[in-house]
Amino acid sequence: MNDATLHSVVVPVFDEEPGLLNFHGRCRAALEGLGEPYELVYVDDGSRDGSWEVMRGLAAQDPHVRLVRFSRNFGHQVAISAGVENAAGDTVTVIDADLQDPPEAIPELIARWRGGSDIVYGVRAKRHGETRFKRATAAAFYRLMRWLADVDMPVDAGDFRLLSRRAVTALLSMPEHDRYVPGMVAWIGYDTAIVEYERDPRVAGETKYPLAKMVRFALDGIMGFSMRPLRVATWLGVAVSAAAFVLAVVLIIVRLFGDVAVQGWTSLAVLLLLLGGVQLVTVGALGEYIGRIHNEVRGRPVYLVRERQGFATDGAGMASSDDLLRAHRRDSSSGPIV
Repeated sequence: MNDATLHSVVVPVFDEEPGLLNFHGRCRAALEGLGEPYELVYVDDGSRDGSWEVMRGLAAQDPHVRLVRFSRNFGHQVAISAGVENAAGDTVTVIDADLQDPPEAIPELIARWRGGSDIVYGVRAKRHGETRFKRATAAAFYRLMRWLADVDMPVDAGDFRLLSRRAVTALLSMPEHDRYVPGMVAWIGYDTAIVEYERDPRVAGETKYPLAKMVRFALDGIMGFSMRPLRVATWLGVAVSAAAFVLAVVLIIVRLFGDVAVQGWTSLAVLLLLLGGVQLVTVGALGEYIGRIHNEVRGRPVYLVRERQGFATDGAGMASSDDLLRAHRRDSSSGPIV
């Protein structure tokens, strides 16, 4: 490594106006301590508050700031992908703007990268300011994903992580629309390291992952990195069929050799409901996979950019046209330009 090493920090933003200035100050202080070049790439994921105006003010005052503004809200994982794609650093660190993940830990992530790791995960040793329900569901989710996924995902590792330039290149070669970035990063392989930290309460604003979005996030992870739901559906069908066969044999024996008439209305209703439930669950799992195939074959861009600032695309430190609606499309030869 040398003094020319550039460090990029990618910050997805969605309605984070109250805490942006605080975040920027802490993040900049942590990076200034490195004594090396750095950039802060903010991605506005269709914010509805004044986040974009705050970010424009930061860009006017700080030459390290780069801005990407989506045409609408495309989702947190897509915003991360866009930021990584637009980052130019030898290291690219992803961190949310809510200050639950401390910017002061970034130098430690970089130190592990200097030790030879291509991917450095921030792992939550403790989670402060969260309800028991939130902690319990998060713990269950990460352990379920570790069991279901076909790749090895660290437990309690969120989106706070560092990627080397080699890992970034590998990540950008994946063109899928329903993006589960933790799984995509784990799929890369390469050498990994872990930095533990205590997760702080949210400084301002509200969580962007209510229960419904968490369920959708979990489905993206499960369907994108595991075939086990289909296998479970198959084995469940085999088990129900076997149980039905055994029950049929028992009923025939009782009918032929027993003195008691078989009273089967209740058991028949239960079996029909059970069989119908199994069929619906199986069809639902198939539908989730087919829906994701449909998303891929349509070939739509993963996101659209309304505006970029701070990038030297025209030699003046700004995109050539702020009003241009740019579609980032796939390049089949070198991976996606998402």
